Amino acid sequence: MRKFEGIKYKRSLSKDIVASFVVFLVALPLSMGIAIASGVPPARGLVTGIIGGIVVGAISGSALQVSGPAAGLAVIVAELVQNNGIEMLGSVILLAGLIQLLAGVFKFGKIFRAISPAVIYGMLAGIGVLIFASQFHVMLKEKPRATGIENLISIPISLYHTFFDYDNISHLMAAAIGVTTLIVLLLWDKFKPRSLKLIPGALIAVVIASTLANLFHLPIPYVDVPANLTEVIQVPTPANLIRLMNPPLLISATAIAFIASAESLLSAAAVDRLHQGSKTDFDRELAAQGFGNMVCGALGVLPMTGVIVRSSVNVKAGAKTRLSAILHGVWILVLVVAAPGLLKMIPMSSLAAILVVTGYKLVEVENIRKLKQYGRVPVVIFFATFVGIVAADLLTGVLIGIVLTTIALIYKISYLNIYFERDEKNCKIDIHIEGTATFIRLPKMASVLEQMPADTELYVHLENLAYIDHSCLDWLSMWAEQQQQRGSTVIMHWDRLEKRFRRPFQS
Repeated sequence: MRKFEGIKYKRSLSKDIVASFVVFLVALPLSMGIAIASGVPPARGLVTGIIGGIVVGAISGSALQVSGPAAGLAVIVAELVQNNGIEMLGSVILLAGLIQLLAGVFKFGKIFRAISPAVIYGMLAGIGVLIFASQFHVMLKEKPRATGIENLISIPISLYHTFFDYDNISHLMAAAIGVTTLIVLLLWDKFKPRSLKLIPGALIAVVIASTLANLFHLPIPYVDVPANLTEVIQVPTPANLIRLMNPPLLISATAIAFIASAESLLSAAAVDRLHQGSKTDFDRELAAQGFGNMVCGALGVLPMTGVIVRSSVNVKAGAKTRLSAILHGVWILVLVVAAPGLLKMIPMSSLAAILVVTGYKLVEVENIRKLKQYGRVPVVIFFATFVGIVAADLLTGVLIGIVLTTIALIYKISYLNIYFERDEKNCKIDIHIEGTATFIRLPKMASVLEQMPADTELYVHLENLAYIDHSCLDWLSMWAEQQQQRGSTVIMHWDRLEKRFRRPFQS
């Protein structure tokens, strides 16, 4: 028996090691690219990836989920850095992590899962467009504009400067490396050999682009990674922590906590569908993400979430335990410490090209098709969230989506429809009541039913009611007695309602 368990453990260990290396290859370029998109040095993204693997991987509630810097937070972090300076990043992330940790401790993990998919899909699509638009400029060695709308509108201007302004040769070279990265990435994803299916296209694209750029000594921007990781660590000062009392910073911390939690738990739920092993403890996962972000905040690096891209790669690569996620963080640390020179050979435009593809993939048309199955309202919420994020900012778009979802919910729980089928010849009226009968809609019900003529057979159909509360039940009983006193016959169809509510109703 022990021999069998030993063989099983060795097989699991070997699969975890292989999977960890594959995830490491995926995480490496994305961690640096997301850092650049967030307006911070690439090394800060690498440190977040290390913490996400080693720290969060060891305590997470989802054994096969992999955490690290996420594209979903790049927009709000970039805005935070632009408006308040990079020195405030750590303090805000520290507070966001504390909010997540407390939410996990007090069992709020399942509440975050209740966020409308229309809001989440709209948020991801909006973030995707913002990342695509901003990184398109970086790929052409142009500076991103201040807002998402400006980035979108100015894309033709950047293209003109790159390809028709002959004084910008270095811009043309950067664009050539970016386009090369795009072509290799797309071709690899479509035509990669089965024997090499575990090797990520992003890595192949970066390696080829970096080789060409260094072989021809192209005068374009390259990744700047310090020889010592401690150089990028920026511990929050007491003065910065006091500044957290400013409402805009409190709002930013809350927004980061909310978005990071929603993205992490949605990712964990998706990972659960990909494997047959133990499922996620959502409260523990939320607390682990919070602790990880507190560590990131204490070091002044990027915030993290559970990332579905890395997590799905982890599962598909054969990972069996949390060791894979932990080791992927170890491999990042080893590379940064042992060979930082390799990272300095990577062109910035190549990483930007990878993020252009990442942003494009976040806008999934399939999500809109899924929402259409549930009617027009979810689609309206999706586009309202999407437009709000692109036209204004991330927080505004998400709040618009949540408010519209709440309004739709209030309408749904207060919806009550009453219609009649009249048989004048036999003095008979069939009254159909459907929807939700609560005290909120009792005035409407009373105003309609009190108009019924005397000396009539009234058949009241209640089988299509989703819910009826005590106030409406009591009023219906009183109304039926009053109609009978006026010479009418009232027949209440309670039967199906009784079966659903498992209680007897009396007319």
